[in-house]
Amino acid sequence: MTLQLLVSAMNADAKELAERMRIGSDAIIINQTDHFAFEEFSKGEYNIKCYSLKERGVGLSRNNALLRADHDISLFSDDDIVYTEGYENLVLQEFEKNPQADMILFNIDVCEERRTYHITEPGRVHQYNCGRYPTYSFAVRTEKLHAAGVTFSLLFGGGARYSNGEDSLFLRECISKGFRVFKVPVTIGREEAGGKSSWFSGYHEKFFHDRGVLYHFLYGKLAKPLAVRFLLAHKGVMCHEIPVKRAYGFMCDGIKEAKGL
Repeated sequence: MTLQLLVSAMNADAKELAERMRIGSDAIIINQTDHFAFEEFSKGEYNIKCYSLKERGVGLSRNNALLRADHDISLFSDDDIVYTEGYENLVLQEFEKNPQADMILFNIDVCEERRTYHITEPGRVHQYNCGRYPTYSFAVRTEKLHAAGVTFSLLFGGGARYSNGEDSLFLRECISKGFRVFKVPVTIGREEAGGKSSWFSGYHEKFFHDRGVLYHFLYGKLAKPLAVRFLLAHKGVMCHEIPVKRAYGFMCDGIKEAKGL
């Protein structure tokens, strides 16, 4: 069984990036920049391919990597992840222990204020509990993804029309197409501190509006009641400047807009 790291990057020097991320597997880097280029090089025993493309959008970046993926397991990544030595074996061992798994979610250590998840117990992931896992936690059987035709939305994420959410939509589509998704309390890396988010700039009108658009695609008719639950659960952090009632109004505007897309 083989593994390939699929890295989404911006204006990176591929060789410097491979060293900083401590890449220890074969990899494809999609480098969004202002020109088109290709380079291929070795890092120890590993082969790394870098495609520099004149385009923007994290969903587009991940799709370009996925189209070129040709190993048994694809492990998605961002350019601010630093990997644990031996992560390739850690991931492959989990697939060997769980041959029924089409997709396994792993831990990446993140500072507390940016953390959306932390896996403490192994288990199954379903549609009702798939909304908080970032793409860099995803390891997937490549052939299964290609056969199912699952790709990342181009509407959501850094560089797209709406803010984050492409990861939740991707995971939901995998589950809806019959993927058996598991989570394991295995840490394979950490997020490098100090990076600037490509989509988050505060809990303002656009944040809540875009979250409403996302909730329509994730939850359909349940979008509004789940929007209320979301706001009540996070009001202590998110609703200092915009009160809950106004935030809910912005989310409803987003839900309405999404219905027309």
